[in-house]
Parts: sequence; structure tokens; C-alpha cells
Amino acid sequence: MGLIDQNPLISSQKSSDSGVQAVLHPLVLLTISDYITRHTLRAQEGPIVGAMIGQQNGREITIEHAFECATVVKDGNVLLQADWFGQRLDQMKAMHKSPQLDLVGWYTVLPKSGPTPSILPIHSWILSEHNESSLLLAFHPEEAVQRAAGSKLPLTVYESNYEADEPKAEQGEDKEMQDGDPPLKLKFRELPYSVETGEAEMISMDFVARGAGNATVVEPREQKRAAAKSVAETDPKGKQPVKAPETQGKDHDLQELVLSREDEEMIAALTAKANAIKMLQSRVDLLSTYLERLPPSYLSPNNATNLAPGQHTTPSHAILRSIQALVNRLSLLVPADTKAYEQEMLSEANDVQLMELLNDVMHSVTEARDVGRKYGIVENAKGHSKKLLDNPGGLGQTFNFSGTGDLAI
Repeated sequence: MGLIDQNPLISSQKSSDSGVQAVLHPLVLLTISDYITRHTLRAQEGPIVGAMIGQQNGREITIEHAFECATVVKDGNVLLQADWFGQRLDQMKAMHKSPQLDLVGWYTVLPKSGPTPSILPIHSWILSEHNESSLLLAFHPEEAVQRAAGSKLPLTVYESNYEADEPKAEQGEDKEMQDGDPPLKLKFRELPYSVETGEAEMISMDFVARGAGNATVVEPREQKRAAAKSVAETDPKGKQPVKAPETQGKDHDLQELVLSREDEEMIAALTAKANAIKMLQSRVDLLSTYLERLPPSYLSPNNATNLAPGQHTTPSHAILRSIQALVNRLSLLVPADTKAYEQEMLSEANDVQLMELLNDVMHSVTEARDVGRKYGIVENAKGHSKKLLDNPGGLGQTFNFSGTGDLAI
């Protein structure tokens, strides 16, 4: 049996019996990961405990926001600070009035095997004081370090219920009959969940995605300028700093490391596309492996593989129908008129390249105009100086000099 079956706090009932489904929002995942990261890097003591607020619409429970909770140890058990928790919960409710959110559960760090007896005091207190159907979100740090593309989120959502222990079948001995119902115990049952993103949350997710793409070991510009100034040596006359050729090369390299906002946005976009391609490739490889390991009766003679009987996967007609539907939809991605599509793509590519060429030409014209203006200023100054030297007594005469913008190219 697995570890989940050995855990006495895990219910033996299936999650489909209750019909409850949880809907997670990305802001909750960001809040939990940020709290765990800060708690770990700062080496803080105490457990990681937080509350979650959302809505309950029938059998669907949405988890939209989360916040940290203060804990206290009493008689060897970890409990929430009741006064602090009540005030914080009222503040969160007042902040999120439209739509009105309420406490739907709490989160903590647990092993993959499931809940432990140490969480029962907190969960029982929340059930009795705030929400009788409170959920438990367990984050598994041992799975978070596994960076497999397309892997499952390292968390599990549980609902709690009071159930009676099922009597174990004992053979060979008679068992004494006992009157009355068996005592009920608090047990947890895993719930299916999905991730849903709202329009307002897309702004935060886009900001986080850009920050992840820009997370490079590049010093700020102020630090680079300070480092460049510390390396520079000052001229004895105090006019300008004198730098060695090696130092100038280093400063030039430091300036090249500073990314502009356009470069940062391009890196973030390319990183997101690369991650999407990796995930798509992993899903395609998974489907290919699944089809290759089907029994020989499901494969054509040309595609049959030499595998042992124990290595074949169990065929699932639902999965096979989904794969067939996906393959049938691939033809919709190919345009009907391929030649017209290619001609249109070529025309758009030519338009883009033409705009780039025009942009380069305009930059060149602007630079040439600036050079012409500077040249006109220098020539006018030379002519004025020459006339003053040739005619010293004619200082009172007026001269008509052309303006800096009179020279046109």
C-alpha cells in the first residue's frame, strides 16, 4: 500500500463522493511561495501557517486571496492567535467587499504522505469558530525542487469530515458485539482543483513574468558608476580623470551589460515562449510514449514495439478518443490556400523590412543634418575671425551671418 493509505488521517472515501471542487487563483500561489521563501531565507522559527479567503458557490469553492497568520504555542500545540486572527480577517473582509469574500480554509507545509496530528488543533479551532467546511491546502516543499517541465503543482487540497473507523476483518476469532455507534474521528479527503485566472490578476502575473525574465546578476547603474569612479585616477591638474586603457575597456563592458527596457521586455517574451515550447514538447513526448507502449492489438504491424507484456500500458478509450480528436483538429491549423498564405506572409515580411530600412534612412538624414549644422557654425566662426584680423578698425560694422538652421541637406 502507498503512504497515503497508511496515514490514519486520510479518509478511505473517494473525492468524487462529495462533489466539491476547489478553484485556485494565481495570487494565492504567489503569496504562499513568497511566504515560504522569506521564511526559509531568513531562517525564521515556527511553522508556516496562513489563511485563505474566497467564495463558495454550491459545490465549488474559489480560493482568491491568502494572508499570513501569527501562531502561539500552548501546551505543546501550535494554535492561532485568536485576537490577531479575528482582526486580520475582518480587515481582509472589509478590503474585499465586491464580491464579498469569507474564510474558506488555511494552508501550511506538509509532507506528501498527508496531514499530520500536529495540524489538528488549528484545523479543529477553525472548524468550530469560523467555517465548518474549511479546506486545507498542503504545500509539499520536497516536490517544489523538482523542475520537471509540465509537472504537477507541489500542493494538495483537502476537505475534512468526521467519519467512523471501518472495522478490520479478523479471521479465525469471534468478535464481541458492541452497542452504539463507533466514535467519529476527523479525517481528510483529497479534492480535485483547477487554476483560474481573472482579468485583474493578469496584470500581476505579467509583472511577475517580466521580473522572472529580468532576474539576471546585473548590478544597478549607480553601483557601476561608483565602481568606475573608484577605479579612475585623477589628473594632477584636476581637470579630467585619467583612465588606463584596460579600465576604459572594463567601463565599456559594464555599460554594455545594462539592459534597456525594450531588451528586458524582449527577454521576458522569449523566456515565456521558450517555456511554452518546452512544455508542449514534454506533452507531445508523453503522448508518443503512451501510444508506443500500447498492446500490439492496438497498433499497426509497422508501429509495433518489442516490449515485454508487463511494460505495456493499460489502454484507456477516453484518452485514445481525445488523442484522435486532437489529431483530427491539426488539419485546421494548416490554411486551405497555402500559396496565398505564403504570399501574404512574404508581403508582411517585406513591409516590416521596408519600415526598418526607412527608419535607418531617417536616422542617417538626421545625423547628416546635425553634421551640416555643426559644420556651418564652425565655418561662420572662422570667417568672422578672419574678417576681424583683416579689418581691425571695422568692429562697429554689422555682419549678416547665416543661422545654424539655414544649411539644409
